Formats: sequence, structure tokens, C-alpha cells
Amino acid sequence: MAVRTWIWGCGVARRKPWEVDDELWAVIEPLLPRVERRTRHPGRRRHPDRLVFQGILFVLHTGISWEHLPQELGFGSGMTCWRRLAEWSDAGVWPRLHESLLARLRGADALDFSRAVVDGPHTRVKGGSKTGRSPVDRGRNGSKHHLITDATGIPLAATLTGGNRNDVTQFIPLLQAVPPVRGKRGRPRRRPDTVLGDRGYDHDKYRRLSWALGVKPVIARRGVPHGSGLGTDRWVVERTFAHLHWFRRLRIRWEVRDDIHEAFLSLACSLICWRRLKSLR
Repeated sequence: MAVRTWIWGCGVARRKPWEVDDELWAVIEPLLPRVERRTRHPGRRRHPDRLVFQGILFVLHTGISWEHLPQELGFGSGMTCWRRLAEWSDAGVWPRLHESLLARLRGADALDFSRAVVDGPHTRVKGGSKTGRSPVDRGRNGSKHHLITDATGIPLAATLTGGNRNDVTQFIPLLQAVPPVRGKRGRPRRRPDTVLGDRGYDHDKYRRLSWALGVKPVIARRGVPHGSGLGTDRWVVERTFAHLHWFRRLRIRWEVRDDIHEAFLSLACSLICWRRLKSLR
């Protein structure tokens, strides 16, 4: 199989997006669970974690199926990468990676908690749990990615539901899913000052629940003419969704297991945070 080469920029150095540099690996490696090698009947040697992680990134970026993962790249078999992804997901690696990168961004004064933005577009799905008949796709089976970002579009948390779930049902879960972000002296920051939403989140019950969490809701009203001005601040979440769905594995949900797709979703959020962190240097 021919492997397509991705080039970032037009300089001399060419880098494929699934290649892990030493700086990123220094952040990820301490989070991975330690596996003790058996001294008696050790069996086949475990494939290096760094190469397997690059294989996972290859699937995330290209959308290729696990069984078609090119063996000549040295990532191991597709089943090896799938099992390692499931193993690391069960160990909670991806949420901790995302939280660690958010802390670094806050330490660099790159996080803006003055407001947050929420949204939840649909994605096509082939089957599995957390699916439902999508009202905007002719009743086809689908899922939804729900996302909350800071004022600059950095993803703070993401959730997955069936395509038949109303956006407003994830309004409070998204606020509660934001991890405690360290990076500065004092107590970790967890709640934004204000949260912005479109008319899909217009419900007084959830406004009251948002106030109970200490977050001011700014949500467009149904039946009111357009021109509220929220679009000047809400566009950042649309841009972040474009960044998320640039990862081809997230455009269509191929995984039957919802935890595997959620692992890809959390990993993609972490990679967006890492790119923003690198752009500050």
C-alpha cells in the first residue's frame, strides 16, 4: 500500500503528523501504565510503546482501518495498536494527558476562562452504543460530538451521545466535564465565568442549573430575530470542530465500542492543545 506523505509548511524539515517528537513523548510516557515483563514464560516481546502510539496516531489522522495499518512503518499490527489503545483508555491515560496539556497552557497564560462556548454537531456512524436516529440526516443512525472550549477555542472537554439527543441535555455535563486545570499558584480553575450557546440550548431549567454552578449562561432565545451578536464570540467552537474533524477517524464513527471512539476524541483534543502550546514558542 502506498503511504501518503503529509508535509507541514514548505521548509526543509518535513514531518509527518503521526510522528511523535521527543517533547510530546516526554509528556505522554509517564502517564502510560507500567507493564511488568514476566520472567517465566515471557512470550513474545512487547512492541515499543512509542511506535504503537504512532500507529494509533496514523489511524487517527488518515482514517485507515486497523487491519490495513502498514506493517512496513514499524508500528506493529493493527490489532496490537487497537489493544494498546483500549488498554491505555481503561487506564485513563487520555483524560490525564488532556489535563496535563491544559495546565501547561494555563501556565503560559494561553487559556481564557472569561467565557466558554458549547456546541454539538452530528457525525455519521456505522453502529454501536451511544447512537440514535439523527433528526438532521433523514433518520439515519448517528452520534453527536459535544464540545466546550475556552474563549480562544482551546478544547476543554468533549462528550459523545447518540444522534437523537438534544444539545441542551449535554449543557451541564459539559460544564461538569471540564477538569480542574492547574498551572498557576492557588486553586485549580474549573469553571468559566460565562458560557455561550446557540438557540439549541435555550431552556430556563438549564440556565438555573448553570447559575447554580457559578457560571453565567448567555444563550440566544428562540423566536427572537437573529443579530444577538453571539456569533462574534461563538465562532471559535466551530473552528475547533473543524480542527477535530480534520482527523479523518472522527469524521465517521467506525468504532462499535463507544469508549474507543471517545479515546480518539480525547486524544484529538490533546493534540490540538499541544499544537497551540507549540505555537506559543
